[in-house]
Amino acid sequence: MLQKKRIRIAQVAPVIFPTPPADSGGTERIVFDLTEALVALGHEVTLIAPSDSQTSARHLATSPSLYRWQQLHDNVPPGVPGVLEALVLERLRQHLDEFDIIHCHGEFCHAAVLGERRRHSVTTVHWRVDELDRQLFFKGFADLPVASISKAQGVALPEQNHLGTVYHGLDARRFNLDKGSGEYLAFIGRMTDQKRPDRTIEVARATGYPLRLAGGIDVGNPDWFDRHVAPELDERIQHVGVINDHQKQAFLGEAAALLFPIDWPEPFGLVMIEAMACGTPVIAWRNGSVEEIIEEGVSGFVVDSHEEAVAAVKRLPELDRRRVREAFLERFTATRMAEDYVALYETLLAND
Repeated sequence: MLQKKRIRIAQVAPVIFPTPPADSGGTERIVFDLTEALVALGHEVTLIAPSDSQTSARHLATSPSLYRWQQLHDNVPPGVPGVLEALVLERLRQHLDEFDIIHCHGEFCHAAVLGERRRHSVTTVHWRVDELDRQLFFKGFADLPVASISKAQGVALPEQNHLGTVYHGLDARRFNLDKGSGEYLAFIGRMTDQKRPDRTIEVARATGYPLRLAGGIDVGNPDWFDRHVAPELDERIQHVGVINDHQKQAFLGEAAALLFPIDWPEPFGLVMIEAMACGTPVIAWRNGSVEEIIEEGVSGFVVDSHEEAVAAVKRLPELDRRRVREAFLERFTATRMAEDYVALYETLLAND
């Protein structure tokens, strides 16, 4: 068997959280797992990320993350995130010639810094791409290769930019199959109208299940929690706040199901595969990537209404938690994600 070429890869992380994140920060989690998996595959990987990050790859460190700055200072000026991103991009510019492929997980400014190296770059946008700012961006950088994280997200990408789809993956060792007590329903996400935790409260009330809500209050819409969630909290409906990866194992693993009641075109939905990794089925509202992630009747149920969600809860005994875990292992590991990205990298390098 021919030995595949060792690729020199830069992974350029966001600046909001360290890589990996201390608690919340799904993008940084994916960047970390992708970086580690690429190293394990034998590639020469460099992580360009805040100084409070950790990696087994070469680390080109910049300033601490915004998360760290907020820990150290009572008031962080609103312009600091832009400065932190500029510092990351300057570090990238200084080392551009050292990489075969530059993989960026930001959304805008890196495209200008890359210049002629755009043809040997991959951009992953970890947010929706159908809004005006993204469309203006793609129009201005028609030669920037972009990998979608779901086919649903890819539909909104201009054809000239769309390189292919690579689903997220996680280190399979982080979560374990849990038989689950099945005594409550779980929700993880921001307390906001896009994630719709209020829908989970309605389902819990209708089915008689206790509900545990995890996740922070959305800084962009803080009043929503006070209006729609806080008045419903009691002994059976509990908000436990932000939880980290270690806490997720018990939180998800012991749940009867994860409810994923989104009300927006979710580009992926990382918590769905985190639940699957624990063997916990997912009941998700049909939107965005949901139908691509959840296998109906295998890893969960896809629903269109409150009534269908209630019916799905009653059908949970039909599902085998071992098969839910297997569905994760078959499609959503970090190794599979890294291999799929390497295939895209090789395509770009072969086009010279």
